[in-house]
Amino acid sequence: MALAHPVDPSAAKMTTYSALALQVDCVAVNGKSKEDAHVQMMATIAKLKGNISSAINFTRGFNGTETKLVVLPEYFLSSFPMGEPIPKWKEIGCLDIDGPEYDALGGIAQATKSYIAGNVYENDPKFPELYFQCCFIVGPNGNVVLRYRRLISLFAPTPFDVWDKYLDAYGIDGVFPVARTEIGNLACVASEEILYPEISRAFALRGAEVLCHSTSEVGAPGLTPKEIGRRARAIENMCFVVSANTARIVGTPLPAESTGGMSKVLDYKGNVLGEAYPGETFCANAIVDMESLRKYRSSPGMVNLLSRQPLELYTASYSGRTFSEPNTFVENGKVIVPDRAFFVRRQQATIERMKRDGVL
Repeated sequence: MALAHPVDPSAAKMTTYSALALQVDCVAVNGKSKEDAHVQMMATIAKLKGNISSAINFTRGFNGTETKLVVLPEYFLSSFPMGEPIPKWKEIGCLDIDGPEYDALGGIAQATKSYIAGNVYENDPKFPELYFQCCFIVGPNGNVVLRYRRLISLFAPTPFDVWDKYLDAYGIDGVFPVARTEIGNLACVASEEILYPEISRAFALRGAEVLCHSTSEVGAPGLTPKEIGRRARAIENMCFVVSANTARIVGTPLPAESTGGMSKVLDYKGNVLGEAYPGETFCANAIVDMESLRKYRSSPGMVNLLSRQPLELYTASYSGRTFSEPNTFVENGKVIVPDRAFFVRRQQATIERMKRDGVL
């Protein structure tokens, strides 16, 4: 299983195209049987086929530019676990890497000749005890060209929990994959990871030009932390950010309209090029000018933040500081499956460690 698309120097470069952050409803699978959950997921994909095709056709007529990148919200096929043990969520909420859901999404990408990015929960045969939250990109050939597993999560397993084994399986470039495509170098950031500058910076240092941000967040008219994070990551990494939020989450006890709005396309200066208000909408779309981005990145001056960044300056501040320890799901070389209460205990221990070290 490849986590990143290989470089294809012969691919024709498309320097101008439309990017779409598609804001759609999420139908939760909590409480369903395995069979019913996956039937629901396929029904959601069938609906998305019409959403994506019609949105692409409309934007082509509206601005005369082909839509080549569609970003879907976080966990758009399942919603999130609400107390289910890890083994249960593996059954009802997670996709297999060779499952029919990816095949169906690949069919949409082929039919629309676009790249489709999104976020799901995913099983990995190399770690059969666990699941990971996975950002993916499906290419116009119908294949998954990038898989990125979320690295920072409060209540879900991450590669860092099985760090040594994960590195053995995928290497550091598999941890931070960048897909080099004819529409630019694409990377994915999951949800609240937009608040952690180091995640996006790691992708920028590997050449990422567009960050596909799948999120499911509280809709608000003001500058929420994630809204500030989106703009900051675009500016400091000199990249486009295409951020898709959930319209509603239906099928849980939570008020369905708690999410909504916030989807947008940002340029490399942090300007909002297109955005959505609440509800299911394709209004968060905009023309992406890759040639302009590359010229901006290649020009000397104060605004060229990437070229002015002295990375070695920060080495001592990071080196030797272990607040959140790696490999916490591994005992005596074997992967263990914790209960949900483990995650809170671990964070409490981390906070105490930071107090002892004088950070807090």
